[in-house]
Amino acid sequence: MRQLRRLAFFAAALGALASLPAAADTIKLGAVLPLTGPAAVVGTQEQRGIQYAVDEVNAKGGIAGHKIEVIFEDNQAKPDQSVLLFNKLVDLQKIPAIFTGYSGPSLAMAPLATRKKTLLVNGGAQADALDKASPYLINTIPVLAGELEVLATYLFADAGKKTAAILFENNAAGIAGRDDFLGSFEKAGGKIVAQEPVPFGDTNYRPALLKLAAAAPEVLFVVITSGTPQLADQIRQIDAKFMVAGNTFFSDPELIANPNAEGFIHTQVLINAPEGMAAAFKAKYGTEFDFFPKQYYNAATVVMSCIEKLLKDGKPITGENLRAALFEIKTFKGLTTTVFNTNTAATQINMNRITAKADTTIKVIPPK
Repeated sequence: MRQLRRLAFFAAALGALASLPAAADTIKLGAVLPLTGPAAVVGTQEQRGIQYAVDEVNAKGGIAGHKIEVIFEDNQAKPDQSVLLFNKLVDLQKIPAIFTGYSGPSLAMAPLATRKKTLLVNGGAQADALDKASPYLINTIPVLAGELEVLATYLFADAGKKTAAILFENNAAGIAGRDDFLGSFEKAGGKIVAQEPVPFGDTNYRPALLKLAAAAPEVLFVVITSGTPQLADQIRQIDAKFMVAGNTFFSDPELIANPNAEGFIHTQVLINAPEGMAAAFKAKYGTEFDFFPKQYYNAATVVMSCIEKLLKDGKPITGENLRAALFEIKTFKGLTTTVFNTNTAATQINMNRITAKADTTIKVIPPK
């Protein structure tokens, strides 16, 4: 019996050692993002943010001598495709952590993350259901409920808007945003006078805008993930009289540079980058270091900090251990400070106004 126990102990020890990377081994991570299709404009920027962080670490010799590699898979923002790709990365590649984007795909993969104890890292999607979808799904960005409570309160109490209409994308994030804003605005004392959905990927908002304008709201709340520059043009074309308000998705540089977006206001999850870093990113990719690449750069640094801790502690790089390391570290000071009291990070939220092709903070709301 004693010999059997010893054999079992040594077998367990060997199993743990097998999970530890050898001195020169590359540590592989995964990412399931929309790299083609209507959501590719966002997914490609998310990919670049991750890769930029990884390249920066690898250029310095990696983490404790280990290079980092990310295997990118294209899900076209489709939940069913995401499930297949998750299984491919975990079952065939033995990947311990996977970056994800968009609410639908993330929610589809969440049960698999729980079952297979794989860390699923969301840096951009904000549907409220993500908050408790899986103990292995972490969100490095706040979900919509907290952000839209800030917006609704500001519109009613500070901007004096008593009636609102809602234009929302007909997907998980858009529906959650509609419901959150509706609840928060009515709780503040306001009234929702109209709401209209738009299909994901469609940039012809005119029919919906004309219906919403007919209800004569004082403010239009918009929750769409792309197509905001076209939205600004079409709002001005119908000569709308209402204020336009949105969430962090309004931080699109093309929207900010559009003169038709003058006066738009929005909540903004705080995230900044040093000027030199932004310039280097643009030189490398030819695009601005805007919200999504910054958020996924930040998410990648969170994961790599957890890897560094595990290597220092001599622990295997597994999804379970990465999650434990996340809560041991708890506070990460990257491009923004993210604090993990739960699976969803707390961070600062600002109120911004687009004026003269610039995005200016008009009120600061510290994290609770």
